[in-house]
Amino acid sequence: MVVGLDTSCYTTSLALVSLEGGLLGEARRLLPVEAGMRGMAQSEAVFHHVRNLTGLWQELPLPAGDTEIVGVAAAVRPRPEPASYMPVFTVARSYGRFLAAALGVSCWETSHQEGHIVAGLYGLAVGGRAPDSGEEGQETDPVPVRWETLGAQLPPEFLTVHLSGGTSEILRVAVARGGRLNIEVVGGTMDLPAGQLIDRIGVLMGLPFPSGPHLERLTRAYEGEFVRLPVAVHGGYFSLSGPETMACRLLQQGEPPGAVARAVEDCIAKALEKALRYLAAETGLKHVLMVGGVSANARLRERLRHRLGHRAVGASLLFPPGKYCTDNAVGAAGIGAKNLLASWQE
Repeated sequence: MVVGLDTSCYTTSLALVSLEGGLLGEARRLLPVEAGMRGMAQSEAVFHHVRNLTGLWQELPLPAGDTEIVGVAAAVRPRPEPASYMPVFTVARSYGRFLAAALGVSCWETSHQEGHIVAGLYGLAVGGRAPDSGEEGQETDPVPVRWETLGAQLPPEFLTVHLSGGTSEILRVAVARGGRLNIEVVGGTMDLPAGQLIDRIGVLMGLPFPSGPHLERLTRAYEGEFVRLPVAVHGGYFSLSGPETMACRLLQQGEPPGAVARAVEDCIAKALEKALRYLAAETGLKHVLMVGGVSANARLRERLRHRLGHRAVGASLLFPPGKYCTDNAVGAAGIGAKNLLASWQE
């Protein structure tokens, strides 16, 4: 089996996968953000990751028998770029290298973004929505998935929306030989990530951090009049700093929190809709994989399916089960398994 590690800005994650493609077990723990705060300093997050990892390992449902660890994989940077860096990911790098050295196995280093994409593909394989069904499936574990052919249900190139607290990018993804991902940024936010918009407005309303699930519940419960937030979209890129300013102003003017919560969600959906319409026309790519914690939002999914899935646009939106959208180490472990299998075939 292969061990995966991911220490992102707000979640410590471990995962175990088999080379045959099964998810053997995983464990995650959110970092404790103080009430009323909109985040956590990197140094404090590093401290919590170090403290979490031992406890998380003990929580992993280790498989029975003589299953051997044959590889380790760690998300060591935010994006697959040499200059991409955040201190929190040094924890996964250090622990991954130490564990691999102690066991005498290889350690593969990947990025948090690549992990999200592979976790999303895995989620689709074990229970995600079929490309044109309009429904999100339910996972039925354990389901064997061949790591080396993961994503075979998609065209060789497709679009991916990585939507989270730290990133809001639209990517052109090509699956190369051996399952390696070639990633090009073709759109996304020009300033504020979607998750930060949600968290900033949510905390201003008095909601816990991270605010996504709480804001979503507030939206579902609201039955009053709606307000709208204008959003600027230029080609595949959009700006969310203006909507943040307007949402703050609406709350100061006494607008109901539920109305503003719904406006925030609708504004993000509208920005993505316009950007994806443009990019689908420009690139000719119609398959869109949605990953990252914000992409688990039910209202966002419903609107994008409705507006982009009809015949006039013809996009095929792919939504993995929610647990494979939020931060996890399943993708990192899967990347390790794919690399190990590829090395054995050389």
